[in-house]
Amino acid sequence: MFYTIVGTQWGDEGKGKIVDWLSSKADYVARFQGGNNAGHTIKVDNNVYKLNLLPSGIIRNKKCLIGNGVVLDPWALINEIRNLRNQKIQIDKDNLFIAENVCLILPIHKLIDEINELSLGNNLIGTTKKGIGPAYEDKVGRRAIRLCDIFDKKNLKKKIENALFHHNPIRKGLGIKEVKSDNILNQLYDITDFIKPYVTNIWNDLIKLQSENKNILFEGAQGMLLDNDHGTYPFVTSSNTVASSAATGSGCGPNTINYVLGITKAYTTRVGEGPFPTELNDKIGKLLGVRGKEFGT
Repeated sequence: MFYTIVGTQWGDEGKGKIVDWLSSKADYVARFQGGNNAGHTIKVDNNVYKLNLLPSGIIRNKKCLIGNGVVLDPWALINEIRNLRNQKIQIDKDNLFIAENVCLILPIHKLIDEINELSLGNNLIGTTKKGIGPAYEDKVGRRAIRLCDIFDKKNLKKKIENALFHHNPIRKGLGIKEVKSDNILNQLYDITDFIKPYVTNIWNDLIKLQSENKNILFEGAQGMLLDNDHGTYPFVTSSNTVASSAATGSGCGPNTINYVLGITKAYTTRVGEGPFPTELNDKIGKLLGVRGKEFGT
């Protein structure tokens, strides 16, 4: 059975806690969109675990998948893995699997993300400035570096140069120093050995898991009102957050999703910027924020 959990508001509905609860019945937990802007906090006993890229099931030692619909910051992933290992969470090639065709967030994306956001003045989108939007732009523009590319040393430099053919003129126009391909190349070479054990063909794995009647829990990031098509555009995220994205973001067919669960809070909060006409700017709103611990990072 394939299950999908999505937020029905603007995010922060408590999806991570629900996924953590439901993962006891799951064989695998999968992420299918977003990047390391998706903050899930899990509390088990007296331990607090903060997740941005890894599926919440990793805390329960479930087998976890990161699908092709995610944009992956490999350096952020490595830091997250190391931090959780320091908290005695097991993460290795036997319980973490990353799609070989996932697109990467590179250092060049972060600076452009910040500049794009600040250039909006009073009309900020409220991005996390982690390079997620520009990485999705490169994906759609067919110039992204995918995870499988970093193991193809023969062609990697050419692909980086193709991306910089787009980025360097923008940087020059903004008065920012242009980037040399070797700088990015060397940074990617530094993390290749760490990442390689986790890389696999996710869509093919899902076909096998379906034939074995495994329970797969798809974990959405953000909320439906931040969907790039169906949300409060332009104050949205850079990916599709609705349930159907579980299929495109992992490589399984839409008819394989057996059940969709939408998570809603009793009160509404808004992630990022944008209109929020029901916001309570009074002591009740402040109380809800404090009691709900809504002021995260």
